Amino acid sequence: MNRKPPIVCLLGPTGTGKTAAAIAIAGRLPAAVINFDSRQVYRDFPIITAQPDEKERGACPHLLYGFLPTEEKMNAARFVELAVDKIETVRGEGRLPILVGGTGLYLRSLLSGIAPIPEIPAEIRREVLDRIAVEGPQVLHAELTRIDPDYAARIHPNDTQRNARAAEVYLATGRTMTWWHTESEHSPAPYDALKVGMRIALNDLEPHLARRIDVMLELGALDEAQAAFERCPDPDAPGWTGIGCAELLAFLRGGSTMVQAREQWVRNTRAYAKRQITWFNKEEDIHWFAPGDGESVADLVESWLSERS
Repeated sequence: MNRKPPIVCLLGPTGTGKTAAAIAIAGRLPAAVINFDSRQVYRDFPIITAQPDEKERGACPHLLYGFLPTEEKMNAARFVELAVDKIETVRGEGRLPILVGGTGLYLRSLLSGIAPIPEIPAEIRREVLDRIAVEGPQVLHAELTRIDPDYAARIHPNDTQRNARAAEVYLATGRTMTWWHTESEHSPAPYDALKVGMRIALNDLEPHLARRIDVMLELGALDEAQAAFERCPDPDAPGWTGIGCAELLAFLRGGSTMVQAREQWVRNTRAYAKRQITWFNKEEDIHWFAPGDGESVADLVESWLSERS
């Protein structure tokens, strides 16, 4: 009998109904949802990052959503620390922890362990940041594509934070991010995880993502970005690097029209969904379902828990 505490992990690309599936499970079992999306942690962007709404949160407890200021950075190590704390809290309440999100690195770091990357010397970090300031993150991404194509495929060329991290780690250690995440010794969190994926063909998902962005704009995404910019006018703050946030910020700063911002938001969201699909297709032991099939997901979870008892 497996004595590790059970957790359920609902994963997949953006816009595939992961929250709805989690709520279907919570309709049958005492459960709580724990976020593992790197953007939904930000307090200032509940609409733009599609955080669960009031009705969804009313179905069961939702944790690690909307708590981080725009100027603070989230990374995999910090996520694992927070997630383990929340998992233990949820278990202490007699609930099933359901991790929901699309940031594959965060989930892998929890289940397989954090790569023991050493502290990066300050001078190397400054060197990389100086290069980005002069050349832009795209140049570093092009270099990353040559030395670590697997990791480069998972991040956007405009992602300043992740491109800088990959560059500084390689300069400091002589090892790529892929090596650190796959070859170095890890200490996984002590849980028995059922991995459930929600997916749909990218061409079928794309029009849904565009409609979703239009709904966000109708709900006040631009006003949300304006209010966030008044609170945190630093365009280099980590919270602004998220898709949707960056495009609306460009409009607010006069760098694009609203039509251009919306079109770029759609393109970047599609590209992000494609990267998520690529990442999760490489993961093992995932039970795949279609969007809207939450009751079948709940059936699987009940069966899995029964087999463990």
